[in-house]
Amino acid sequence: MGYFENRYLKICPDFSTEVEERKALRVNTLKIEVSEITKRLEMKEVKIEKIKFLRKGYYYEAEFSLGATPEYLMGYYYLQGAASQLVAEVLDPQQGETVLDMAAAPGSKTTHLAQLMKGTGTIVALDSNVQRLASLRNNCERLMVKNVLMFKKDGRFIADLGMEFDRILLDAPCSGNFCSEEGWFNKRNIEDIKQNGRVQKALLKAAYNVLKKGGTLVYSTCSLEPEEDELVINWFLGKYDDMQLEKLDFELGDEGVVEWENKQLNPELAKTRRFWPHKTNTEGFFVAKLRKK
Repeated sequence: MGYFENRYLKICPDFSTEVEERKALRVNTLKIEVSEITKRLEMKEVKIEKIKFLRKGYYYEAEFSLGATPEYLMGYYYLQGAASQLVAEVLDPQQGETVLDMAAAPGSKTTHLAQLMKGTGTIVALDSNVQRLASLRNNCERLMVKNVLMFKKDGRFIADLGMEFDRILLDAPCSGNFCSEEGWFNKRNIEDIKQNGRVQKALLKAAYNVLKKGGTLVYSTCSLEPEEDELVINWFLGKYDDMQLEKLDFELGDEGVVEWENKQLNPELAKTRRFWPHKTNTEGFFVAKLRKK
């Protein structure tokens, strides 16, 4: 066992790198009914299975790439991991609201938010990289998403727009996890992870300043590192006493860490969720849902 694996064992005693991550897609109901696209896929001999904890998510098995079908190019579905799909549903945007996606490209969660809002309201989508914004624009066009305003902007400076938001999604830039990149364990070090945590805190601070009173903020990462997950939210709760964690209403995943390296954290962190790949058959993930009093 290496450095990171030993860290994980402190949190999850049965941790294993033996993972069977299941491929998943999201049906885009802005363009097609679920019954129609499932029928089309079954005619192509694609095995599909409804994901119980998602509204329009399906596991699939196919002998060919589902990113090369006419149905994919027409935007009838989007290839997206089950854990990634869960984030927009946790935010639960409502029709007509003003929503911020702070790190939006390439658009997996932005287009999902638009779908949940039935194309109404306004989604402000930020990314600081021009190439990634091009991917976001292409995905919005393919999926017939029309309620997104895109800005080339670092989320830390969102206040420049002079807007307030009903809901904010911060799927924060992070170090990723061993399921998302080959050789991940040999490419990461703890100092880089701590630096990510500093950036994540700055993004959360910016989010707080533009979130309406009574508004909802969802913070997520595809990281398993406490420095990018619970420790960041622990800091946030300590800095802003009008932010409170909400319990997530699904059973997938484990409770968040409430103690790390002999330090007691806010016990409310048990309301967050971390997805261990060997348990959930998804990539590693962390989700926290907060409300501004």
